[in-house]
Amino acid sequence: MQELGIITRQQIQFFGNRKRVLGQFFDLNNDERSRKIISRIVAQSAGEISKNLQDVLASFEHRHQNFTALLKANYERIASRIAITEKLSEEQKLLIGSYFTKEYSIESAALFNPSMARHPDQSGAASGEVRYVMSLRTTGDGHVSSLAFSCGTIDADGEIIPDAVSPFAANPVLTRIQNDEAELQFADGTALSERVIFPVTTDERNGIEDVRLVPFVNENGETIWYGTYTAYDGRHIRSKILQTQDFLTFHTRTLHGDAAQNKGMALFPRKIDGAYAMISRQDGENIYIMFSDNLLHWDKAFLLEEPRQAWEFIQLGNCGSPIETEDGWLLLSHSVGAMRKYVISAYLLDRKNPAKIIGRLPRPLISPNESERDGYVPNVVYSCGAMKHGENLVIPYAMSDTAFGFSHVSIPALMKHFI
Repeated sequence: MQELGIITRQQIQFFGNRKRVLGQFFDLNNDERSRKIISRIVAQSAGEISKNLQDVLASFEHRHQNFTALLKANYERIASRIAITEKLSEEQKLLIGSYFTKEYSIESAALFNPSMARHPDQSGAASGEVRYVMSLRTTGDGHVSSLAFSCGTIDADGEIIPDAVSPFAANPVLTRIQNDEAELQFADGTALSERVIFPVTTDERNGIEDVRLVPFVNENGETIWYGTYTAYDGRHIRSKILQTQDFLTFHTRTLHGDAAQNKGMALFPRKIDGAYAMISRQDGENIYIMFSDNLLHWDKAFLLEEPRQAWEFIQLGNCGSPIETEDGWLLLSHSVGAMRKYVISAYLLDRKNPAKIIGRLPRPLISPNESERDGYVPNVVYSCGAMKHGENLVIPYAMSDTAFGFSHVSIPALMKHFI
């Protein structure tokens, strides 16, 4: 099925950078073996210790910020676990730390499934422009997915001007973890594009997947950025949500209740008639809507839409949080048809009663073209969240689970195609 032909694609594609690596603790999960390694290191002469440490620094220091602090932290971690009591020099500690450190290339397999929202800091935007923040799913060794960020500017015509992406990647400090919920803190001065949230809880050890970012405005006017996501432990999935107000401190929470299941939950950007509202996919096939008085607890889901047209016979789902317009709630969707081809389409929901669909598109909005259909998972276009800017809708979207790009469409032009 051909797309409507009203989308303007920005002629640039963004691929993962294999050189962006996180420094991680290298856990052998064998304390006796770890003791033997440390014994071999400290048995060296002072000259050998110094030379070997300099070799490590020469090979790796330029790939990380605060590299010696990373080595020292990993030394402290292993030393506390196996109770190193002997007095060691600073060079010995750093060299030991290097043997218990590894690099993880966060984007080596894919950089995809973007979600875009208004940036909390608009001080750099000129007249007619808006600053954006974007979450991205990154995938590396073992197909483990983590969460990365980027930012930039949307100009008056809807074109994207991305900020430069830092060559470095930074871990947050884990300030609290309990019952598969965590609090994470990035250091002040860390560039947004350096901040990476790698799985830290057991329920997401194989992936933080498909964050749907939304600026949520409370009744008191306060804005909190929420991101619903799928936690994957290698066998099971769980619906979770993260929240932040400054993109430095993040809290992750688990969603509970009979309706907090399956993938692809997307929160509305404000309460409706005093209740939180969420788009969900209970059965992996249809689109549902839910309402709750408690952000973290969802008991009931109501069928919103099921596959009707040939290009969506396999499955429907959302492509991010609904966007409020004068004509109604604009809900981007993904649909799967023959040959497992994914397309992006849209629905228009009643503004006062979003459980009612008032418009559908007769054809897909975005369908993978020849430059987008080849990749890790062929024939897929997918988004986790678009952003309204004036009369334009800016849609970041992934291409075949490998890379991502941008498109935009006039909202008035789009509205003319709903039936």
